[in-house]
Amino acid sequence: MPKTIAAVDVGTNSLHLVVARTTDGDRFEVLTREKEMVRLGSGSTDMKELAPDAIDRAVEALGRFRKIADSHGAPLRAVATSAVREAENRKDLLRRARKEADVEIEVVSGVEEARLIHLGVLQALELYDRRLLLCDIGGGSTELLIGEQGEALASVSFKLGAVRLTNRFFSASGLHPSAVDSCRRHIQGVLASFDRPVAEHGYQVAVGSSGTIEQVFRLARGLAGEEPLRTLNAAVLTRKQVETVTEELIRARADGTTADLSDLDPKRADIILAGALVLEGVVQRFGIEEMVLSEYALREGVFLDTIARQRGGSLPHLRDVALRSAVDLMQACDEDPVHSEHVSRLALELFDATADRHGLGADARALLEAGALLANVGLVISHAKHHKHSYYLIRNSDRLVGFTDQEIEVVAQIARYHRKSAPKAGHLEWAALDDDDQRTVVVGAAVLRIAIGLDRSHQQLVTGVEAHEHDEELVVSISTDAADPDLSLELYAAGERSGLLASVLDLPVRVAVAPR
Repeated sequence: MPKTIAAVDVGTNSLHLVVARTTDGDRFEVLTREKEMVRLGSGSTDMKELAPDAIDRAVEALGRFRKIADSHGAPLRAVATSAVREAENRKDLLRRARKEADVEIEVVSGVEEARLIHLGVLQALELYDRRLLLCDIGGGSTELLIGEQGEALASVSFKLGAVRLTNRFFSASGLHPSAVDSCRRHIQGVLASFDRPVAEHGYQVAVGSSGTIEQVFRLARGLAGEEPLRTLNAAVLTRKQVETVTEELIRARADGTTADLSDLDPKRADIILAGALVLEGVVQRFGIEEMVLSEYALREGVFLDTIARQRGGSLPHLRDVALRSAVDLMQACDEDPVHSEHVSRLALELFDATADRHGLGADARALLEAGALLANVGLVISHAKHHKHSYYLIRNSDRLVGFTDQEIEVVAQIARYHRKSAPKAGHLEWAALDDDDQRTVVVGAAVLRIAIGLDRSHQQLVTGVEAHEHDEELVVSISTDAADPDLSLELYAAGERSGLLASVLDLPVRVAVAPR
């Protein structure tokens, strides 16, 4: 049955809404689009603070988007990018959006943003089997990604956005003599860190998405005296056109005639030079002669990602991506990944065996799996308080994709509470979770504590876990494949760590070896 969903891209420059419904073959049909230019990133060169008037504009726009989504009977999912991601007062926007517009905003990392853009682009262009270099220039950041067959081989998010660079280099009227050269040097210096992935993987086709790149294309056609195209999807923008438009924008900025350019959106007049310089830097740095335009980007990717999350309740497609990213972070930081993978499997078995008692489902199970895999990544910093270091690394890593910001917080807290004290009201991060997420964290951490105890020797002696209620207690039965195992350490350690699960399930817990 077709599903109708609304997706919102809460960007640095604009807020975009798309309402679409699914069709056959994992495709979708767009029912309506809306765009509001609210300039969340205005007024600050470093984007550390969202201006009160910008928050007002964003909340008002979200309120209108909510009404449009409701008119289509569509659940709404909103994803925020650079400006909100970096702002120290982002909670003011998140709180007001929730309270005044009934919109819950997810804040995604730059790498996750690139993944979602990639999802959208692959629905607009037939490039699945070709290796692509994707460029998306936003108001606060530029995302670059090398992908093939739906997989990201390399991706990065740079603090190179049209609004950000305008605030830094072109905030004054007119044009300072050194502004363009300074901006170009800055762009090239930042882009240089992506040289190695491009050299290593290469690409067959370059793809550009975002309003900035579309605007440069329209200006190129206008300067050439060509008629505007009705659709820009799959249109080709050449390096020569980019360089011509950029030089024309520099001249117009110096003369104060930017607003007079044909085919220029007046709302972009003040930021288009900075955006064009980023695009010029990308095509020159990475040897791009032609760039294919995609009209689909982040919001369409959010739509597809949402469908993947809802399909069947088990999140198969999404969790493949998410689980791979968790394993990637584990392998980069964990000194004993075999132990962590084994503990994760035991934790999932115990979670499944107690499902009737704790009542959590597939979503919580997937977050437990990630938390179990990542519980020990903090050891790369220090053995002391490594559970807290694990929380920090998970929360701040750009390796985790396929998760929402809120899901990453839950995963981080499951890892945080795998040892030492249980969650307390005085722990600010814990107190900030809603009731459902708190339940997921405490159940996940309780199960994980016992699973860790069951591999206390790091020898993987315990090979299976079952659980059943008997005489008003929960008996956790463990099995082994070893011929004559000494499980005394595992039994002791798991028993010592069973208190949180007993509290969560309101049932005494006893760990025992299952009879052969």
